[in-house]
Amino acid sequence: MNLEKDLDQLLHQRFDKNQAGIAVMVVKEGKVLYKKGVGMANVDTKESISPQSNFRMASVSKQFTAMCIMLLAKQERLSYDDNLLRFFPDFEPTVGKKIKVRHLLTHSSGIWDYENSLAEERTAQILDAEVVAMLGKETRTYFEPGTKFRYSNSGFCVLEQIVEKASGMSYVDFITKHIFKPLGMSSTRIYEAGTSIPHRAMGYAKNKQGKLIASDQSITSATKGDGCVYTSLEDYYKWYNGLINNKLISLGAELEKVTIQLPSPSQGQYGLGWFFHKNKTEPLALYHTGSTCGFTNGVLIVPSRKYLFLYFSNIADNHGIEKELISLAKKHNVYDTSFDFLNMVNLTN
Repeated sequence: MNLEKDLDQLLHQRFDKNQAGIAVMVVKEGKVLYKKGVGMANVDTKESISPQSNFRMASVSKQFTAMCIMLLAKQERLSYDDNLLRFFPDFEPTVGKKIKVRHLLTHSSGIWDYENSLAEERTAQILDAEVVAMLGKETRTYFEPGTKFRYSNSGFCVLEQIVEKASGMSYVDFITKHIFKPLGMSSTRIYEAGTSIPHRAMGYAKNKQGKLIASDQSITSATKGDGCVYTSLEDYYKWYNGLINNKLISLGAELEKVTIQLPSPSQGQYGLGWFFHKNKTEPLALYHTGSTCGFTNGVLIVPSRKYLFLYFSNIADNHGIEKELISLAKKHNVYDTSFDFLNMVNLTN
């Protein structure tokens, strides 16, 4: 059997065509080998998942926020070594002085997890500006900034506000003008309450009985910097082409400047919204996952080999499918890195 038939068989075994499902894309040496969806983007309206369906990226969004910061550095509106006090003069001074932009981009700031400070009875969604206001009162960090890796949604909420401070534009306007429009990502959106998202996939989760139920929003799913991009297979492919062809900036060159080694025993590194790996025998490979109340995503790019492996699912806690997808890709000799990124999902918790 060929890859397409094997993937078709796997996806139809794992996903009911009348329930939430998945979209998968595989590109090798620039050739699209697979680009299909199975299941429903919206169970209520019966809209099927297609390459145009827009999924919430969750933490896959971080690479877009990081690109905003890279572009602002290129424009000399900020430096990776700027501290938080440059943008937020009211930030608690001892913390604000120590944390630099580069620490936020590598999850090495030690900044407090804002999720742990939310009131249990809260029902209103929190936005990035409130996260920064909340964190600005903290006098402690988990560790000395720059010394350790600790995955942080807080850090990317702060980066979203830095984009606004440094550019003088709203985050949505900046990312649309400088990333989405230049790359032709015409259907990609940033989630804001009340904003229309074309071909929007709604989120679902399994209840205790294993039945899929609606699970599209939570109080932490409206912060933009850490997880609010909605995009499709088709638009993400445009982003991928922009990255591998350095249309906006040379990501590889920037990763040389902004990186941290991941905790042992991992051989990987993190920087600029990507887990990545590179050594003397293997080219640069980029990886990230995204998990939220109703979505599970994963992406792997090997730029020099024009390789893309991508799945978006509108079902929460659905990372198990990734291992099966990778197994098939390896069976057909189209998985283009020997580095095992699967344990990285554990570092995002």
